[in-house]
Amino acid sequence: MTVQPVTASRAVTASSPKSLKDWLTLTKPGITLANLLAASAGLWLGGEGPPHWTTAFWTLLGTALVVASGAALNNVVDVDIDGKMTRTRHRPLVNGRLHRQRALIVGLLLGVAGLVMLMVFIHWTAFCCAAVGLGMYAGLYSLWLKRKTAWSTVIGGVAGAMPPMVGYFAGSGGRLEWAGVLLFLTFLSWQPSHFYPLALKRADEYRAAGIPMWPVVHGVPSTKRQTIGFCMLLAGFSVGLYQNGLHSALYLFAAGSLGIGFLALAIQGVFTRNDVRWAHRMFTYSLLYMLALCAAMVASASTLHGI
Repeated sequence: MTVQPVTASRAVTASSPKSLKDWLTLTKPGITLANLLAASAGLWLGGEGPPHWTTAFWTLLGTALVVASGAALNNVVDVDIDGKMTRTRHRPLVNGRLHRQRALIVGLLLGVAGLVMLMVFIHWTAFCCAAVGLGMYAGLYSLWLKRKTAWSTVIGGVAGAMPPMVGYFAGSGGRLEWAGVLLFLTFLSWQPSHFYPLALKRADEYRAAGIPMWPVVHGVPSTKRQTIGFCMLLAGFSVGLYQNGLHSALYLFAAGSLGIGFLALAIQGVFTRNDVRWAHRMFTYSLLYMLALCAAMVASASTLHGI
């Protein structure tokens, strides 16, 4: 029995026809859909009600392409890291199922297409937000911040706060008011609240890959304190939207109860003996939190306009 070298096997795989599943995986469809939800919330908030269907179509399509571009480019940059982590070692670029250079080209084309759509069909402010988000995530965060500083999650969170701002500026026609500022701060403070628990849960993997995430550099107690602090900011900024663009009791109840629940769960982490279980619950709650908060933003805007 002849054993083929790994390099030869990878070369054959990389040159074979690519499956649709691998290309979809490259664009991280779950993250793309989550960002479209955030962009939709911003769209309704910025327009103070339901947007015109053409505005919604080009905004969401352009945002989807830009986010997918960032995901693909991040996969290209992180091949060396992904191969060292259990969570990411089966990604198509790591296993050679997709060619890195082709993935780079596809990622760049997706980004250009999305940015052109936002510039031509929406507004230059939406274009700028999308460009900043893409540049920060695929460039600054992936190439430098993630590999060099424990503050990467906080600083890189600016990229995660851009999709709702794309929607906001699309809905408002480029006008920025306090509602837009609070929307940005809400999503910015959500990023560490969401990702720190995952980083804590995967701390050993990040340590092995040489990535200085907060739990790796500063330890578990500090990570929990940071998470509590960002949950407090998140609750304050999200409730602040009640007086700045979203004036329905429905939104106030949703933002208040969701924020209190998130903060209570974060504080519980100080007393727990099972850090991994707590981190898993926090991460899961953070996803449900953002889904429910975005739905409340859209529902509140609809209620105010009699829909």
